[in-house]
Amino acid sequence: MFKQRDYTLRYKANCDVEVILPNHHVMVNQPLIDHTSFAVLVWNIFKQKRADCIHILEEYAPLTKLILLQEAQTSVQLLNFINLNNKIADHVPAYAFKDIYAGVMTMSDTLPTALLSFKEKEPLIRVPKSALITVYPIKNSTQQLLIANIHAINFSIGVKIYRQQMYMLLNRIKEHNGPVILAGDFNAWSRQRLNLLYHLIRSIELKPVNFSIDIRKTFMGRPLDFVFYRGLQLDEAKIISTTSSDHNPLLVNFRLD
Repeated sequence: MFKQRDYTLRYKANCDVEVILPNHHVMVNQPLIDHTSFAVLVWNIFKQKRADCIHILEEYAPLTKLILLQEAQTSVQLLNFINLNNKIADHVPAYAFKDIYAGVMTMSDTLPTALLSFKEKEPLIRVPKSALITVYPIKNSTQQLLIANIHAINFSIGVKIYRQQMYMLLNRIKEHNGPVILAGDFNAWSRQRLNLLYHLIRSIELKPVNFSIDIRKTFMGRPLDFVFYRGLQLDEAKIISTTSSDHNPLLVNFRLD
């Protein structure tokens, strides 16, 4: 259906799907956030394979400004959720099967002013992983909020391709003058990957969100899901325990500095 390599699919309530090509910029008058606290939900939704995952989204949609999903599939149920909750969903399809697209998806209540999508093929299984940067206006500010949503390379020998994927994303973040949230499934399951990840996020002055009760999905004893930030104050962070995916959602509240 869609042949361009670097494109994003946009879903909006009561609208046909829109193909967003690189260097797409729009004039947006409606800010996403102001100086009050706002919440972000981050979740690898496991391709919506398990019951009740949409119920989790419905429960937290009214409480969040942003929903960052990994392994989001464009199922009828998810598209209905977007429509019924009047969300704007930008989706980077890593792959497609029978017109069902899967990849990272960022949902918000307002249009981003800019976006940039990334894909990187798994070196062993050759199935791509995707990432997405979206930028949103802030009320009464010349700065904008950058959101980076990533599903990192999983199956590789060494960290060469993992580092390459991170560099592509972090180089864009480094250039941004304003608050940043970087979140998703980083697949940092080895000591080498975890050390590299922390080295890279420190190099662009991001801080990790820590959880007092840490029930994140782990592999080989290490957590896979992270939230990093800068230019914001952390108000609260918790993890939602659920069997609706093989990952637990992360719910984080921020406010502007």
